[in-house]
Amino acid sequence: MLVTGGAGFIGANFVHYTLNHKPEFEVTVIDKLTYAGNPDNLKSILDRVNFVTGDICDRELMDKLVAETDIVVHFAAESHNDNSLRNPWPFVETNIIGTYNILEAVRKHDKRLHHISTDEVFGDLELDDPNRFTEETPYNPSSPYSSTKAGSDHLVRAWIRSFGIKATISNCSNNYGPYQHIEKFIPRQITNILSDIKPKLYGTGEQVRDWIHVDDHNSAVHLIIEKGKLGDTYIIGADNDHVNNKAVIELICELMGKGADWYEHVNDRPGHDMRYAMNSTKLRTELGWQPQYTDQGGMREGLQATIDWYSENDEWWQAEKAKVEAKYAEQGQ
Repeated sequence: MLVTGGAGFIGANFVHYTLNHKPEFEVTVIDKLTYAGNPDNLKSILDRVNFVTGDICDRELMDKLVAETDIVVHFAAESHNDNSLRNPWPFVETNIIGTYNILEAVRKHDKRLHHISTDEVFGDLELDDPNRFTEETPYNPSSPYSSTKAGSDHLVRAWIRSFGIKATISNCSNNYGPYQHIEKFIPRQITNILSDIKPKLYGTGEQVRDWIHVDDHNSAVHLIIEKGKLGDTYIIGADNDHVNNKAVIELICELMGKGADWYEHVNDRPGHDMRYAMNSTKLRTELGWQPQYTDQGGMREGLQATIDWYSENDEWWQAEKAKVEAKYAEQGQ
């Protein structure tokens, strides 16, 4: 198995999950090791994987690596919305050109591909809209990040239809858990409190994300690889679409021994999507998937496990903390 972006947050957790639950796989990881890719994410298992420092935009390298594997699980992407607003080009390069290189190598060597995507390709829903995104929801991306991910999804579907490659796609809601970069919403708040800094809430905090623990996401990916219908797309979501950012930050404060209102409001993100909600009925009914961190306390249990990890692994994040907060301070966030 070749895992692209396997030193990033979700990819690294996928590699750990694979080694722990699917030991039949020999895993190769390729990662460019940008700010989001951290070799420390794989430090404890480096002796069990073949690690390649490289760029998926390197066509010759991808051709070589794909030729030597059976299945490609494609996590590699530029993925931070705020960064895409400051400089869109790396998102176009990695998410579009990089995916193209992988598709051409998969086509040439007749390999299996699973492409990881996001709920953000669908745009957002109104706060009072009872609907959820499904596999048939039209795309309506709103940022350079989400539009380039939408483009990569369209490329995969075109290569399936035009060239008959063996591929599946999954669109997942917002992940949280170990190894997530501290610029992201949940780990930023956790590490703020651990650093005795008040958490920061964008705007009024009414935005809703269908949060899913990264282990639940990755269990779904493996199920799709094993049982999914080639050519199909699967929505992955944990039914946490009733919890807004304000409620999440207040729960984090509570779990970490602070008052529920121990946070500050900061400037909202430009073009901030309001609500994401995922309908994972197809995944649950056709493939039998169930998340471990379910509703009825799932966010509480998942957040507590995440808080515990950041508390116990402060050496993983402390060196970056001041720099991340300084960058946000410049933007009034």
